[in-house]
Amino acid sequence: MTTTHDDQDWQVPMPPRPCGADGAMRRIGVELEMIGLSVAAISEIVAARVGGQLDKQTRYEHRISGDEAGDWGVELDYEYLKELGRQDKPDDELRELIEEAAERVLRTGAETVVPVEVVSPPLPLARLADIQSLIADLRDAGARGSGAGWSYAFGMQFNPELPDLDGETVLRYLKAFFCLYDWLVERANVDLTRRITGFSAAFPGDYVRKVIDPDYQPELPALIDDYLAANPTRNRALDMLPLFLHLDRERVRAVVDDPRVKARPTLHYRLPNCEIDRPDWGIHLAWADWLQVEHLAGDHGRLDSACIAYAEWLDKPVSRLLQNWAEEIEPWLVTATGR
Repeated sequence: MTTTHDDQDWQVPMPPRPCGADGAMRRIGVELEMIGLSVAAISEIVAARVGGQLDKQTRYEHRISGDEAGDWGVELDYEYLKELGRQDKPDDELRELIEEAAERVLRTGAETVVPVEVVSPPLPLARLADIQSLIADLRDAGARGSGAGWSYAFGMQFNPELPDLDGETVLRYLKAFFCLYDWLVERANVDLTRRITGFSAAFPGDYVRKVIDPDYQPELPALIDDYLAANPTRNRALDMLPLFLHLDRERVRAVVDDPRVKARPTLHYRLPNCEIDRPDWGIHLAWADWLQVEHLAGDHGRLDSACIAYAEWLDKPVSRLLQNWAEEIEPWLVTATGR
């Protein structure tokens, strides 16, 4: 084990509201992208870590069942190859040989630049410790992440459930995220490839200014309408479309018909880097930063104060030239969130 962070003993720090409205611990889904290992090798590591059974659905898509939280997925993030893997082989022997040769050429190229993605089921928050250990297993087996090459734009994604699904709670998380966005980006140290590709785009400035106004307190339908008017896209650092689709399917589908948007009662937070090959990197870093959003969203007075300060900063062009909001927000941070 080369990891410097103590993966086996990491105790997951909890947000102020660790349970949902039903009293059960909130859940979170995690997605990790990497290269350096095949779909088969990664699947075996995941199955060993969670004690699951491996189901090789295609050459490029595997499922691991048996976890009480649900199935894990491991797949090559390349839709054309995945589709080839799903197809039945042709009857004609010569045609089969030609197609298999073409697929091998595609696969050889793809596996050097296209990541394999590990997708967890919705896990109770305490089981982020399992993700921490899985990252160490994958690293020790040779997985590589964003830092392995200039062209490797690999990321990680969180899908955290909210403590409530009412409009007020959703709005507070959105306000808190906007206040902390610059700080989160600075902490993430977004690599050049992610910046060039525009991955996890920031929200439009006019929309951010609208939402952080303390007087902006819409009912849920109006909140969804305003979001869709300014953000009819999946390409946002905090993608609200899955949550809003879960809450009001017809309203969202009237504007966004992208089949890739799936309804779920979670936020969809796209983190810019997956640095799985770094010995000191783990889920604990991003989780500690996300907990700042949780704490700010859960403290009404502190959130209102941060929103007012951010609005004043945005309204002063000179301040924006001379000051760094990632530093200005620090008085609203809490200590000891787990980094």
